[in-house]
Amino acid sequence: MAVETDIERAVFIEADDFGTTVTKADTSTFEAIFDNGFLAVGGSMQEVESLNPVLQCRSSDVSDLVHGSVLTLNSTTYHVVAIEPDGTGMTMLELEKQ
Repeated sequence: MAVETDIERAVFIEADDFGTTVTKADTSTFEAIFDNGFLAVGGSMQEVESLNPVLQCRSSDVSDLVHGSVLTLNSTTYHVVAIEPDGTGMTMLELEKQ
């Protein structure tokens, strides 16, 4: 059970602080925290290095998204490849650059 409300979660991800504005294909927007951290995949002999773009957002803002949904942020277009709700009212979206 989540302790904070949806309004309090919105304050955490405001574009004025840590967040960024994201545009859906229907041109509606929401705010989320974007991270594009380093990711190494592979075994001890060989690794593939990449970036792992993800969005941390309120579940209520992305309840209409499905795998393959198109999002734009910072003038870059991404497809949603994974939707990971955490059960507290927040969802992590894994993205793939289009």
